[in-house]
Amino acid sequence: MSEQPASEGTPRAAAFFDLDKTLMAGSSGMQFARIAAKQGIVGRGQLASWGWEHFRYRLRGTTDARTAEVLKVARELIAGVSEKTIDRMGPEVMAAILPRVFPQMLEEVYAHQDAGRPTFIVSAAGNGVVEQLAHVLGMDGGIGTRYEVDGEGNFTGRLDGPFVYGEGKVTAMEEFAARHGIALAESYAYSDSLSDLPMLRAVGNPVAVNPDPPLAAIARDEGWQTLRFERLGRRLVALAVTLLATIAGFGASRVAGRRKPPPRRLYARR
Repeated sequence: MSEQPASEGTPRAAAFFDLDKTLMAGSSGMQFARIAAKQGIVGRGQLASWGWEHFRYRLRGTTDARTAEVLKVARELIAGVSEKTIDRMGPEVMAAILPRVFPQMLEEVYAHQDAGRPTFIVSAAGNGVVEQLAHVLGMDGGIGTRYEVDGEGNFTGRLDGPFVYGEGKVTAMEEFAARHGIALAESYAYSDSLSDLPMLRAVGNPVAVNPDPPLAAIARDEGWQTLRFERLGRRLVALAVTLLATIAGFGASRVAGRRKPPPRRLYARR
């Protein structure tokens, strides 16, 4: 988490934003996985599996069981990888995420800041990605999942704190709020998914963003504000592009492996 100085006097309100399918279209984890595959951290088979999971996620959301399984695999994959290697992937990961950020959500972020409320991303994604994205977007900080690093600078595969998902988001938000003088009862939270119901109910002003059907029903029954701007057609186009990009990536890597270098004279002409 980015460390902001604790406020003096009366606790202030803030705005907390989920990342995947709320601040951005799709999953930040899938963008990270594609970059990790280029580094040899993630295999082609695993990337294909996650690509299919991402396809389903964009259509129907996810479940606690699927999320737990993805986390388990991710922890196993990064065990023994140096923290420096992951940090150096940051710029490329940002380049993949930024075009997917919803302009409408940035307007919400800046409106809160103009009203004097600090803004934070709260996500199950790795804390490094979350903090870096918050900084690039001009937000006040990020709260993500931390992974343990050993004395040699390598990831152990264990968590260093709560998994920032479901009830874990509430735990992280409460700890953050206590340190920084934030009143959750006066704050705002934004999310698209039923899995973030604990996060939404932890604040006084929950907002559903392009909600999945279960969350939409709760938002309607409880009179929560709802933002809708991602239409089905645009979502299906994005899904098709994601799937084709994944397939093309596999094909390109295979072709590149088989392709012979052109004659030297062609390089001279170029």
